[in-house]
Amino acid sequence: MAMASSIVTGMKPSLGYGAAEVLRSRQQQPQPQRQGTRRMAVLVRAQGTINPEIRKDEAKVVDSVLVSDLSKPLTAYCRCWRSGTFPLCDGSHVKHNKETGDNVGPLLLKTK
Repeated sequence: MAMASSIVTGMKPSLGYGAAEVLRSRQQQPQPQRQGTRRMAVLVRAQGTINPEIRKDEAKVVDSVLVSDLSKPLTAYCRCWRSGTFPLCDGSHVKHNKETGDNVGPLLLKTK
């Protein structure tokens, strides 16, 4: 596993690097300046229902996860792929659920 992360990040193989250290080291590396390049946004839209079979007896499927290290006490992540603030939830699943009869809801991360 250390070898795989060293290939991706360009670091020497080490057992001392966790995900946070790898991300910090990548953020500290200077980014090359790109001249004349265009950025493109990719919009992904699922057709019909997103949740074909999971817990269909519930009005809305919402899962909560307790996490000890969050900047906010509650963060909602989108699972309907329609949020204008993706990956964060903006409530777009409500319209989607009304239009399709689906029951998809956000993933809630809560501080312990």
